[in-house]
Amino acid sequence: MPSTENPVVVISGAAKGIGRACAEAFLATGWQVAALDYDAESLSTFAAGKSNVSPIVTDVADPASVEAATSQLTQPARALVNAAGIFPLSSLATADVATYRRIFDINVLGTVLLSQAIARTMPAGGAIVHFASINAFMAKPDQLLYNASKAAVVSLTRGMAADLAERRIRVNAVAPGPVDTEGLRAIPGRLEKISAQIPLGRTASPSEIAALVLWLVEGEGAQLMTGETVVSSGGMLMR
Repeated sequence: MPSTENPVVVISGAAKGIGRACAEAFLATGWQVAALDYDAESLSTFAAGKSNVSPIVTDVADPASVEAATSQLTQPARALVNAAGIFPLSSLATADVATYRRIFDINVLGTVLLSQAIARTMPAGGAIVHFASINAFMAKPDQLLYNASKAAVVSLTRGMAADLAERRIRVNAVAPGPVDTEGLRAIPGRLEKISAQIPLGRTASPSEIAALVLWLVEGEGAQLMTGETVVSSGGMLMR
């Protein structure tokens, strides 16, 4: 990654969906983005023509891959966004060891490994944002293991915030409800059906969630927030 005076943010899952929206939001405000993703083709497409993006193919569940990715940073990251995640269906009847390990390796272990690697050199005043989900707080059918993995992320957020407070590094999470992504639109009528269940009448856009992430990192009103999980669900979950 080229040296730059602009602050560096590391974003996992940056090639598509909400992760990509986060990368675009940080780029728009002058950050240098280290864009991590397992999908090399999508990552290359996203980074094409963007001088402030450094694409790094990374498997967040693999310690060696994470170390190799973070070794490419030539200056400490001021922010980390753990947006990589997967959500295959599972229930008590269908859950198996392979599915458990795949979900928890990416959603939970990946969050731990990347946070460890980046936090080593993150300066005081830095910020880490994890991705939880409203599924961490409310049971959704056929999402048994995903629900549990996001509950783990909420707990990790508190634990990391406690660990890093003395270094003045803040750790928070966002817990989105349904978001208008390609995956949600893949099934005809699904977007409309879900929107009808939301009190405010619509799903979030990826850019809205990205704006919340950016605020948690650099917003003036967020500078004393740590250990919190902020819900953005249009009222689908009220705590």
